[in-house]
Amino acid sequence: MTEHFQLYGRRHGRPLRRHRSELLETLLPVVRLERPEPGSRLELDPLFTSPVEAVWLEVGFGGGEHLAAQAVANPGVGIIGCEPFINGVAGLLGHIEREELAGRVRVLADDARFLIDALPDASIGRAFVLFADPWPKKRHWERRFIGPANLDRLARVLKDGAELRLASDDPGLVTWMLDHTWHHPAFEWLARKAEDWRTRPADWPQTRYEQKALEAGRRPVFLRFMRRER
Repeated sequence: MTEHFQLYGRRHGRPLRRHRSELLETLLPVVRLERPEPGSRLELDPLFTSPVEAVWLEVGFGGGEHLAAQAVANPGVGIIGCEPFINGVAGLLGHIEREELAGRVRVLADDARFLIDALPDASIGRAFVLFADPWPKKRHWERRFIGPANLDRLARVLKDGAELRLASDDPGLVTWMLDHTWHHPAFEWLARKAEDWRTRPADWPQTRYEQKALEAGRRPVFLRFMRRER
């Protein structure tokens, strides 16, 4: 029996341009991960056709620009991206095609929780949850990805010493993520001064959502946490 997770938000946006629609037919089958069955465990090594020394995870990769830039900058890393929004998936496929990343990027076009629950313990070297939907209304706060249940999931699959990177330009969501992650026993906040969370690190590529926030006069916050030793 397939476990049910409630998925909020859109699955489709504006009609895609012809080439992006073609990529969904031609390239997505090459890099796609099927939804794992509940209780199953993925073997990571066979997922990638290029050799990788570490595996990273991005939850909700938007248009894919951050994921692709990380893959280009880290040629020894395989990256799994989860994104149910098909237009975003098509955007990432364009990056994969241009940068020839098909050997080291895999895509689950579905809820990330299915994947995380199937990952082996201590198998992920870095995880990203960047500019997620803030769900600003109080009655929707339980929809926010960062919370006790998903932090437990991430704590299980992250290696000791691995980084969890979070970002948002929404003050309410920033406070929420910081409060939940800071108080989770598996994670240590790496900031030592205000500049550490006000400034995006050099190895953290900009996303389109950050650019939009800056253009609108909003100041993004960048949070880095380390998975404590077990």
